[in-house]
Amino acid sequence: MNDNYPSKLLQRAVEQFTKLPGIGERTALRLVLFLLRLKKEDALDFTRNLQQFIEEIKFCRICNNISDSDCCTICSDPRRAQNTLCVVENIKDVMAIENTSQYFGLYHVLGGIISPMEGIGPGDLSIDLLLERLKQNTVEEVIFALSATMEGDTTNYYLYKKLKDSGVKISVIARGVSFGDELEYTNELTLGRSILHRTPFDGYPSTR
Repeated sequence: MNDNYPSKLLQRAVEQFTKLPGIGERTALRLVLFLLRLKKEDALDFTRNLQQFIEEIKFCRICNNISDSDCCTICSDPRRAQNTLCVVENIKDVMAIENTSQYFGLYHVLGGIISPMEGIGPGDLSIDLLLERLKQNTVEEVIFALSATMEGDTTNYYLYKKLKDSGVKISVIARGVSFGDELEYTNELTLGRSILHRTPFDGYPSTR
């Protein structure tokens, strides 16, 4: 970090912004100076909203999605199909699928995917919560909608081994999503078609 700042307060503010992914020192400085040019009330409103987000954001007790309350708006919507569960990696994938307007069931957010290289194992994901949901006997189909990567396939296979004797139908989104792609970067039309044309999952990687 450059030490030639005219203010220690400015330097500390820049240091905080550089902690964000993809934000280097120059970009951080530009953002901090932008905040400095705002009206004081607008800048304080910005920081208050961030503080409120950090202090009050919750995870849905049912699906592990980000929510303003204990139960997210999707799980509490009686119009959603209660018998279909779409398993995704994170909130960004929920948003991507919702933007397609092609899926009307419920979700389960794992909070990541199995990645030994990053030290993420099954115990770090909300798999136990998923298994508990299936014990309620209301789910008839589970759709694996994870990224088409080696880590995503590993997670699919692990989940399949856990669910194959549960009696539910297990599906995986169609190969409209190419290998190596993450759902959040897939266009809505392709993702929507991949969900509509999902195929039964038999335990083999979707990349075969």
